[in-house]
Amino acid sequence: MSKEIRSPRPYTSEAECLQYHSQLFSTFAAGKTKSIKWRKWQLKQMWWMLVDNEKAIAEALAADLGRHEFEALTSDLHGLKTDILEHLNHVEEWAADEPVASAGFLMGTLGKARIRKEPLGVVLVIGAWNFPFLLTLQPVIAAITAGCCVVVKPSELSVASQNLMQDLVGRYLDPEAIRLVTGGPQETTKLLELKFNHIFFTGSTKVAKFVAAAAAKHLTPTVLELGGQGPAIVTAKADVDLAAKRIAYAKFLNAGQICLSVNHVFVDPEVHDTFVQRLHHWTQRFSGGESSHICKIVNKRNFERLSGLLEETSGNVFQASGNGGGNILSSTVVTEVGINDSLLSEELFGPICPVLKATYKDAVRQTSSGPHPLAIYIFSSDRSEIDYVLKNTISGGVTINDVLMHYGVPGAPFGGVGDSGQGYYHGKYGFMAFTHQRTILEMPTWMDKLMAFRYPPFDMKNMSNFVVKNNLGFHRGETMEDQVVGGDRSWLWAGTGVLVASAIGIAVKDRQSIQGILF
Repeated sequence: MSKEIRSPRPYTSEAECLQYHSQLFSTFAAGKTKSIKWRKWQLKQMWWMLVDNEKAIAEALAADLGRHEFEALTSDLHGLKTDILEHLNHVEEWAADEPVASAGFLMGTLGKARIRKEPLGVVLVIGAWNFPFLLTLQPVIAAITAGCCVVVKPSELSVASQNLMQDLVGRYLDPEAIRLVTGGPQETTKLLELKFNHIFFTGSTKVAKFVAAAAAKHLTPTVLELGGQGPAIVTAKADVDLAAKRIAYAKFLNAGQICLSVNHVFVDPEVHDTFVQRLHHWTQRFSGGESSHICKIVNKRNFERLSGLLEETSGNVFQASGNGGGNILSSTVVTEVGINDSLLSEELFGPICPVLKATYKDAVRQTSSGPHPLAIYIFSSDRSEIDYVLKNTISGGVTINDVLMHYGVPGAPFGGVGDSGQGYYHGKYGFMAFTHQRTILEMPTWMDKLMAFRYPPFDMKNMSNFVVKNNLGFHRGETMEDQVVGGDRSWLWAGTGVLVASAIGIAVKDRQSIQGILF
């Protein structure tokens, strides 16, 4: 295990931040980052940055979090590498102009309607300490692919990772377009006073409110990747041993310091005792003994916070045996926990697993009564139980009969809802988060005579050409019960009908599109 690194390296000064901010806006205005060649070059540079420095990155993660090399390579680096390859493979496709298939005859055939994907500009990415490389650089990959300039702000709590990232970004990436700054809460507050074209923040809900408030002063759009009290729901029809094993794993991984981790578990009373027995077994198996695989709590403040919550609980505490000291908190199971227990007063973000007795319907009621979590985990072999939970809850995502896995679904969006976040990223969704979709319509000049009716003086005789007929055939007085779902559907082309242009005598199928031009 590497020794903890605490560098006296000073934070980036306010003057340097202002200089970088100005420089990046100048670079973006010059159009350098809009080039597809520049985007590909920088993505490849980041690839080599990761490949060349795998050992140093693993050592930094060990210093900050006590993370085992296997965990470092699979959690932080694997996700970044696969993301880089996906973005390299699709950057030209994603950045290309997109024809508007529904533009109709007037704007799609006679005219030329398209959507241009344009970079938002100079963006700020604020990373998190729990996966300092993955959660900081993954949004940067998306911003580069979109053609943005980036100010990168890693978390100051993961000091070794911050220092290494500062060295590597300056060495591998284009300093005219990508700058890394460091700082604590005071420096970050000053940084947020500057105007950016987008802010991507990963962290706590509490800090996100300050970020959102600062962004609102400039009407800056944001993506907020947060967390919450994500439950696991184990029904009577679950594979109880498998559920216990996977939940214990979620609490063991990175010492439970994961926004997607299981915060607490609702277990059906019918299988509660068996589940707890197996959870004890797997918790001891993963965390017990002289294992060097246990991650530590990031700092003393968070360690004392978790220890204090354990001291206040009224539940029965089972703690796996293992090495202590150095901010290491062994995985802990707490049973006979009530909904008002200290352990459920906030997001735990640690290796403590409260277990509550509840049917899946009671679990749904409890979950729905609070803020929307980032994730819900359902363990059941009964489709009706699974559907009930899905229908009656709201969360950022769901994994069924496993934990964490929906985070890595290729081509799927990842993000929270409500207090667990806003906006999405991963793959194309990350690209779109940093992209402005600009609608462009090019109309031929020769159509002016055809459309002369739009100019004053107006003639009400032309209104007959703008009647929108009810081609779907629905009737006045229908009730909700009259509605048909899933049957044959008639599609109404925008502005179907015929406009007789008296000047030319030509039929145009897109009456509604022409009507839109008038306004």
